[in-house]
Amino acid sequence: MTTKIVVIKVNYTNLSRYSDYCERTYRRQFEAGLGLEGLNQALIEQVSADDSAQIVVVDCTFTEKSGRHTYGLDWFYNGKTQRAERGLEWSVVAVVDLAQKTGYALSAQQTEAGLGAQAPVSADGSTPPKSRVDFYLGHLAYCAAYFPARIRYVVADGFYSKYKWVTGVVQLGFHSIGRLRSDANLKFLYAGPQKRRGNRRRYDGKVNLSDPSRFTLVKTLEEGVSLYTAVVWSVSLKRRIRLAYLLKDQEGRRSYVVLFSTDIDGDPTAIYQGYAARFQIEFIFRDARQFTGFADCQARSPEALDSHVNASLMALNVAKAALQSTQAQGEPAEPLSFSIASFKRQALNAHLLDLFTATFALEPTLIKSHPNDQTLLNYGVIAA
Repeated sequence: MTTKIVVIKVNYTNLSRYSDYCERTYRRQFEAGLGLEGLNQALIEQVSADDSAQIVVVDCTFTEKSGRHTYGLDWFYNGKTQRAERGLEWSVVAVVDLAQKTGYALSAQQTEAGLGAQAPVSADGSTPPKSRVDFYLGHLAYCAAYFPARIRYVVADGFYSKYKWVTGVVQLGFHSIGRLRSDANLKFLYAGPQKRRGNRRRYDGKVNLSDPSRFTLVKTLEEGVSLYTAVVWSVSLKRRIRLAYLLKDQEGRRSYVVLFSTDIDGDPTAIYQGYAARFQIEFIFRDARQFTGFADCQARSPEALDSHVNASLMALNVAKAALQSTQAQGEPAEPLSFSIASFKRQALNAHLLDLFTATFALEPTLIKSHPNDQTLLNYGVIAA
């Protein structure tokens, strides 16, 4: 099957210009829904080694959208402009392979409009979610059936470090990893002798996050950056958590980052590495916007919007899987050096070469076996 590569905006009209199908065919198929979670699951299992560690990463992204009748239009936070804007928001769940240091999108769902306000009771008597966190948890629960069997941790940024989210993740059978505020309300757990009468003493004072002297030093990550840990009580999360406390002391200036996990027996180094790998989902957003038409959809129905966004994310997965397949079988997984720009150029060159071969009735075998075939495929590719 020849890969269809669109070098301009990915909409129905431009898709028809690069294939044998008309615009109406694409419109009809997209509005019928694609349901790509199962395909993404199979692809992720195919490219992952049996012993590679994986985590689930959750985040949301904003897309601009003009018009007044598009489904889900509302005011959402746009990280690019650092303010709320009118458009669409997408909750994305991805699986990150820690050995490859690469993320694969599993599913995207459009955030419903009006979740921040009191939701009215629908005609059938059911009540929609009353907050966006409820919606994000529902998306995570839906995707749980497609997770690889060895997934234990769900990683999200500081916005998700809320009681409702963390409790929901734990109830689904996973551990939550996230980031706390620099002024988080934490308490040390008391481990000394108890009084013979009265309530048992539970806490041993408030945690001063600017003073890690009561934390346990794990190791020095690099010059001036140390990793500490402790098991403490979180007042806001209402549970014991394992801290991974990063202290940066360079050039006389001190700063710190407070990471946490609900797995109190977990390795603090793994917590730090898992949160650092969370940034792979930002690369997914960037590449999907720039190269696979994530924000190019001109449809208005929820089914077509969902199909377009998930197809865009799956195109990235296919590209990464194609690159992963070039590694020798049996070799340990290594970080991928991935350029979607080069892959897209190579795929376009292959499409054009196949088109010329078919149009001029040339012998495909002679073209493919010619020593300059690879030179044509690499025409315009960014040098490694």
